[in-house]
Amino acid sequence: MMGFIRRYLLPREIDFNAALEDQAHKARYMVETLHRACVHDDRELLMRISEQAAEARRLKDRNMRELLNVFITPYDKESIYRMIVQLDWIALSVKHFRIEAEVLELHSLADFEPILEILLHMADALARGIEVLKARDAALIAARIEQVEDQYDAVVEHCAQATGRLLGEEDPRRIIRGELIIKQAKDVAMRIRVAANTLEDMSLKIA
Repeated sequence: MMGFIRRYLLPREIDFNAALEDQAHKARYMVETLHRACVHDDRELLMRISEQAAEARRLKDRNMRELLNVFITPYDKESIYRMIVQLDWIALSVKHFRIEAEVLELHSLADFEPILEILLHMADALARGIEVLKARDAALIAARIEQVEDQYDAVVEHCAQATGRLLGEEDPRRIIRGELIIKQAKDVAMRIRVAANTLEDMSLKIA
C-alpha cells in the first residue's frame, strides 16, 4: 500500500542539487579539456569537446524534463530553470570556441593559454559554489561568486592585452583570427559570470 501511495499519490522529489552539480562539473570539465588542449597545442584533444558537448546537452535535457515533471523542488522552479539553461550555455560557448579554433586554423593554440587558465579557475569556482548550495551557506557561496567576478575582470584585462599584442602583427589574417578567438573566450567568461549571478540569486532566496 505504501509503495502505491509513494508511486501514485505523493509528489515526486528530485535531487536538483545533484542534477545541477552534474551539469556544472561537465561544464568545468569541458573548460579543462579546452585548457589542456591549448597548453599542449593538442588538436586531437580539442576535437573531444564535441563529444563532451553532446553529453552536456543530454544532461541539460534530462534536468529540464525532471523539472517539468516534478512538483517539489529545493528552490523556485524559475531559478533552477535559469541555472540549467545557463550551464548549458557555458558548454555551448566552449563548443563554439572549439569550432572557431578548428575553422580558423590557428597557428598556435598555446597563445591563448593564459586566458583559458583563468576561465578554468572561473568554471571551478562556479562548480564549487553550486556544490555548497545545498548547505545553504550564503557566506561560502558569496566567496565563490566573488572569485568568479574577480577572475572575469582578469579575463577582460588579459583579452585587452592580447588584442593589443595582435595589433602589432603584420599579417591581417592572423589579427582577425586572433580577435575572433579572443571574442569567443570572453563569451565563455560571460556565460560563467551570468550563471554565477543566478547562483547568487538562489543563495539569497534560501539564506
